[in-house]
Amino acid sequence: MGRPSQRIEADDPRRLADGLWVLGNSFFNLYLIRGKAASALVETGISATADAVIAQMEALGARPDYLIVTHPHGDHINGLPALQEHYPEARVVVGPGAREFLAHPKTAAALVTEDRFMSEFLASRGLKPGRPPIDRPPSVEGAMVAADGDTLELGGLALRFLHVGGHAIGNILVHVPALDALMCSDSLGFRIPRIGFFPIFFTGYAEYMTTIDRLEALEPRILCLAHQGPLVGEDARKAFRDAREAARALCEEIRNDPRDEDAIIQGLYPRFYRDELALYTPDNIIGCCRLVIRRSRA
Repeated sequence: MGRPSQRIEADDPRRLADGLWVLGNSFFNLYLIRGKAASALVETGISATADAVIAQMEALGARPDYLIVTHPHGDHINGLPALQEHYPEARVVVGPGAREFLAHPKTAAALVTEDRFMSEFLASRGLKPGRPPIDRPPSVEGAMVAADGDTLELGGLALRFLHVGGHAIGNILVHVPALDALMCSDSLGFRIPRIGFFPIFFTGYAEYMTTIDRLEALEPRILCLAHQGPLVGEDARKAFRDAREAARALCEEIRNDPRDEDAIIQGLYPRFYRDELALYTPDNIIGCCRLVIRRSRA
């Protein structure tokens, strides 16, 4: 199965607006928001990206007061233990249902397996992890739970939390009106440059489409994707249209396909398990296809 051939480098922190930087690399975008009184890091990446992100924040002279986990999937939470270790004073913020999702018996093994695979993938592309993969799932005990509409004041910059459906349990997004910026995580899908969005409506197709509409109505100038982003201006506006059409087309294709689930997966899997999505285990992408089929037919 094809994988991207380019080497992956840890990027320098890139300023997107006053008080907003993108950290990480093209596969894992984390966002640092700095107010006059406090700072927040949105997304936590994986164990293999944590040390590079810490170095990026040190280059900016920043220490986050909040670590915001947009949702409890491995590629968004597995970097949390390393960040907590380095910033023990930082408050963790999660969405409703995240703690329960992490407590599910199947979750622990999946998170550990994915972190090891993703770490090896990045290492094979030149980004050497500064630490071994996790051997247990991250803990969010004691975390602040942000509900829809809650706000967090950083001093001159207010973060507004959006609890949205469609992609994941415990999914919270961050809107910063003063910066005209929206941290949308995976709620539009997984963006594959040159191809478009891989729709990932794992918890519900209708909810996923409603979320896209809700986010588009905010009209953000800066759209902060968790992978292969951010997008600015017209590219940000176009992303909503592209994500909506990709989801609609895939759902319609599945609904019109009379074959059984496994037969459809045999067609979808090679279509999507390529390029940037080769970051994940084959079982992960097969599971993604299975969920999308079931949600399309619900």
